Amino acid sequence: MLKFTKEFILSPRSTGAIAPSSSELANTITNAANLAMAKTVVEFGSGTGVFTERILQNIGNETVFFALEINPVFVNKTRQRCPDAIVYQDWASNVKKYLEDHGESHCDCIVSGLPWTLFEAAEQNQLLHVISESLRPNGTFVSFTYLGGNLSPGGRRFKNSLPSHFSRISRTKMVWNNLPPAFVYSCTK
Repeated sequence: MLKFTKEFILSPRSTGAIAPSSSELANTITNAANLAMAKTVVEFGSGTGVFTERILQNIGNETVFFALEINPVFVNKTRQRCPDAIVYQDWASNVKKYLEDHGESHCDCIVSGLPWTLFEAAEQNQLLHVISESLRPNGTFVSFTYLGGNLSPGGRRFKNSLPSHFSRISRTKMVWNNLPPAFVYSCTK
């Protein structure tokens, strides 16, 4: 946890959290993602690999899976925690390149650990467009938001932008066993 906090202090905008996600939040986000039927899954912002580990436990042997993480410390942490995972050090906005590298044009699910509330409007819109373009019809996008984050300007903007990109949007109950508490948005293209 100290390494995570250090990364937050050094780069709060790209880290976006003071602590790794809890196993309860990892369970909630992967359950919302409905990974069992997915043929191609992408993770944005793997952090220390908490979600990555749970994704690997829930996907089939034939499922194409890779993660994109910008922070080199977290890339290494995820690779150590999940040696079977493919983790690229790159921006989430470059997902189409990696889908093509894996012989895919679209994916079934995107699991996001990105700090949406910290992004400017243009960044949010560009990424949501990339996500929408990367998902197959009826594809799923899941992302979490911290308690109170949904009330911030960035959080409200993110929530209000979702209907422009997705046909169905729901949210889970609050996961209190997380620092800070969080809930998950589940969105269907």
